[in-house]
Amino acid sequence: MRKQIYAWALLLAGPFFVGGSAMAKAIPVELQQTEEGWQLLRGGEPYLIQGVGGTHSLEVAAAAGANSVRTWGADDAGRILDEAHSLGLTVTVGIWLGHERHGFDYNDKAQVKEQLERARQIVLRYKDHPALLLWGIGNEMEGFEDGDDPVIWKAVNDVAAMVKDLDPNHPTMSVTAFVHGGRIEFLHKRSPAIDIHGVNAYGGAVVVPEQLRAGGATKPFVLTEFGPVGPWEMPKTEWGAPYEQTSTDKAAFYQRAYQEGIASAPGLALGSYAFLWGHKMEGTGTWFGMFLEDGSRTSAVDVMTEIWSGSPPENLAPSVERLDIEGSAQVDPGNEVSVSTAVADPEGDDVRVRWVLRPESGEYATGGDFRPNLPDIDGVVVESRDDGATVRMPEEPGPYRLFLYAYDEAGNAATANVPLLVKGTPRTRMPVSVYEDSFENMPWAPSGWMGGIDDLTLDGDYTEAPREGAASIRMRYEGKFNWVGVAWQNPPNNWGDLEGGFDLTGANELELWARGEYGGEKVSFGVGLLAKDRAHPDSGITKIDSIELTREWQRYSIPLKKLDLSSIKTGFVVTLTGRNTPVTIYLDSIRFIR
Repeated sequence: MRKQIYAWALLLAGPFFVGGSAMAKAIPVELQQTEEGWQLLRGGEPYLIQGVGGTHSLEVAAAAGANSVRTWGADDAGRILDEAHSLGLTVTVGIWLGHERHGFDYNDKAQVKEQLERARQIVLRYKDHPALLLWGIGNEMEGFEDGDDPVIWKAVNDVAAMVKDLDPNHPTMSVTAFVHGGRIEFLHKRSPAIDIHGVNAYGGAVVVPEQLRAGGATKPFVLTEFGPVGPWEMPKTEWGAPYEQTSTDKAAFYQRAYQEGIASAPGLALGSYAFLWGHKMEGTGTWFGMFLEDGSRTSAVDVMTEIWSGSPPENLAPSVERLDIEGSAQVDPGNEVSVSTAVADPEGDDVRVRWVLRPESGEYATGGDFRPNLPDIDGVVVESRDDGATVRMPEEPGPYRLFLYAYDEAGNAATANVPLLVKGTPRTRMPVSVYEDSFENMPWAPSGWMGGIDDLTLDGDYTEAPREGAASIRMRYEGKFNWVGVAWQNPPNNWGDLEGGFDLTGANELELWARGEYGGEKVSFGVGLLAKDRAHPDSGITKIDSIELTREWQRYSIPLKKLDLSSIKTGFVVTLTGRNTPVTIYLDSIRFIR
């Protein structure tokens, strides 16, 4: 994994510019402790962070009264810093640190050294930008359990120490998943180079100040992510699907989280970043986004606008009550389900509603990892009304979720949804993605390197001319002749001695798109790798070979109908043959389908 994850050399592509002229001078940021507690000073003036997490529309954020934006990594930091500066916003620039669940090994000295060097290049490039506020060193890199691995925390503190040596003008902050376990001990007492504790908290945001005080915290904090109650914190159905707050209830919780988690802790809290200033699929397609996919604003934007600016927007989002089911939420295949609700617009404007049934995701604690949007199920809405709907459930057994979207004429919206179940034994939902825009967001990790790996590079964020989406995979082998291969494994680095894998029963094929740099590149594609002599083998193994790529994207299919897919640890395998000159191939949209 040591070569393919960090394409940080792209960060050295030369100087960046602010407003079309050479880079301006840094504005010093200082962390100061007084008798009243901690405060942040920017350019010598007190600075309370009123920020957004996400870059959906920084113009809207600035107009709403926000003063800062947070990133999780530095891939697009130059553009974001420039845009923020032009709008009077600051930026907490994230330095992404590896997660063990993505295959990063903090006991691997080479990986840790390369991560430190990547961080060094980021700091050198952006440290003097006038929009820079803080360095966000890692995000939940400690994991979701106790978060007390001293090896991880040493690496984090080493990065922070390096940052402070290079840039004395901007404090360091490391971000953890809440404050439980060993997080206070390691960040506040054993990591002297970290100045500020960034805390991601949702339902628990209201108790962060008291938890820090009770745990003996010695440093100030920033609420680096806060928003609605998370899927892991909500009540669940009998089949394990969490209930989601309506957009109206979420807005009320944003306000409560801010008042109790930030405003109540002067001298300890330095500010916050509301999550998510944008839209994403996480738990559901509506759970965390303060905007819908089409850009419509929800009432969470209204609440934060009033908190930041002191005044609400002129036109507010509609309100919506939860969906009430008439009868049982568990029905036989093909049966109808009716729900009721109430939608209102504060200004009395007309409201347009849309009802959508989708499969249930089944994943509710992904740590922010990318997940593709789930498809709408066509032709199931029997009756659509402003105050309710009737849907005919699919014949396919399994969990589903019915969504209501309500839109006013000013670009605002409200959402609500309810979990439903079609009785019977469900099959695995398809498609199941192996690769969609990033290595870090997928069920399998490209950790199984084989053959001439010293001459291999693998980039999962190659943005030039992808087949679809934002990026594709670029695989380059510089060895002469010989061969090289990569296996996508679950868990990472699983060569058959670990449990894991997924039941993909019902998949008919694995489809992918591929092309070569010049054409004629010889490759093979496969599913499964671990034979029956391993303690934990793949339940099935197959491949297609003798493939010669062309310069254009071509679709390839691995037939799976006759294969046992009950436990696939190796989701995808690609091998290629070297030749006298380097071989470069591109892969995209790798997924199991019916």
